[in-house]
Amino acid sequence: MPPKPGAVTVPAGTQAAAPAEPPITDPKLAQDKLLKDLGRERDPAKAKEIANKITANWNASDSPTVDLLMQWANRSIAEKKNAAALDFLDEVTVLKPDYIEGWNRRATLHYTMGDRRKSMTDINQVLQREPRHFPALAGMATILMENGQDELALKAWERFLAIYPAERDAQENVTKLSEKLAGSRT
Repeated sequence: MPPKPGAVTVPAGTQAAAPAEPPITDPKLAQDKLLKDLGRERDPAKAKEIANKITANWNASDSPTVDLLMQWANRSIAEKKNAAALDFLDEVTVLKPDYIEGWNRRATLHYTMGDRRKSMTDINQVLQREPRHFPALAGMATILMENGQDELALKAWERFLAIYPAERDAQENVTKLSEKLAGSRT
């Protein structure tokens, strides 16, 4: 059957592919998609790329003041001026308590200063706001392991792997803890 006059014909096999999905413009929805992608990705290198995008999004404060305070805190940490860094991070958590990286950075600083209790308090603040924050889960698991709380550490690593299953160090920690706990039960 001949085409109708004015109709556009497309040779067989050259039809256009379906249009790509439109980009997600809502930052929360974009982050949710990245976290789902991370949970599905099994290739460690590709998963690391996704994880880096996720952490970059968490680092975005949308506040010039908070960004400046975080820069000052990071510089103070690099210069081993931990008291000043804590002051800056305290200010971040007061000014923008929903900004999880303020809590997470302060948790890391408390840990490096040897104060695991304060570190865990801040980790819990992070996880209350974002239960899928895999770096905070790794921090929690590490502290629990160091405290000899292997069963709780195993649960934290398992939560981590539910979010980021391709992470090799977490996989190794789960294996070691599982074997250790299995050995202690016999």
